[in-house]
Amino acid sequence: MKPLTIAIASGKGGTGKTTIAINLALVVPNAQYLDCDVEAPNGHLFLHSKKLTTTTVRTPLPQIDNSLCTRCGECADACKFNALAVTKQQVLVFADLCHSCGACRYVCPIDGAITEIERDIGTVINGVAEKIPTVQGLLNIGESSAVPVIKAVHEQALAAQHRILDAPPGTACAMVETVRGADYCVLVTEPTPFGLNDLALAVGVTRALGVPCGLVLNRCDVGDQTVLDYCHEQNIPVLLSIPFERSLAEAYSCGVPWVTAQPAWREQFQALWQAIERKVITA
Repeated sequence: MKPLTIAIASGKGGTGKTTIAINLALVVPNAQYLDCDVEAPNGHLFLHSKKLTTTTVRTPLPQIDNSLCTRCGECADACKFNALAVTKQQVLVFADLCHSCGACRYVCPIDGAITEIERDIGTVINGVAEKIPTVQGLLNIGESSAVPVIKAVHEQALAAQHRILDAPPGTACAMVETVRGADYCVLVTEPTPFGLNDLALAVGVTRALGVPCGLVLNRCDVGDQTVLDYCHEQNIPVLLSIPFERSLAEAYSCGVPWVTAQPAWREQFQALWQAIERKVITA
């Protein structure tokens, strides 16, 4: 089988998404771990990557030459994100709203009135942890769009290795950018009303993207049956159920992956990987 891209996602934070991604990466042969949760990456707390190299992520930003600009308004009209505003004195550029699409520069009728400068918005950190190549994206504080940094993380994916993508929580643009194009998406939730609500949102995203999905049910013995009922109705396979155990919580609190702390869980995650492979083959 060709190397697979597997996204680990959740409709909300705190469900155990990173825990699943880390433990899966540690048992999958020839795997690469990519932390796409660039606003709050924490996979490094468990993997302790070494040989780190850091690359700056930059995006183009329009720069207006007011000596040439006629304030015709063509640029502001073309911008779908309201990142430009025309006043009597100048054209204002709102960097936080700019998506670096270049439309303003393309439609400007005055040659040279709009140029582009690059600004730093984050970093990508490459390393190695237990022979596993790791990539971590980190969005600069104050930046509003995580998507360019996530794209930069994707660019570090190794074609010859399985890729485990640790997606941002929720169902906004950052999660969509991470999951888009994956071979399979593992959704992680817990059996609570909030877990069910946000699971349904995440399932909707994966289906809109055409990415097949399965479920890991964390703390499976704490809540009710509604999540399982939903999965049955929606034909979503439950790939792994994880009980609420003190020993797992203790290992997590010490930054020790479960597959390292308990051999039995290594077997569980190996079985999870085999289940994912079967689902991809039959998708």
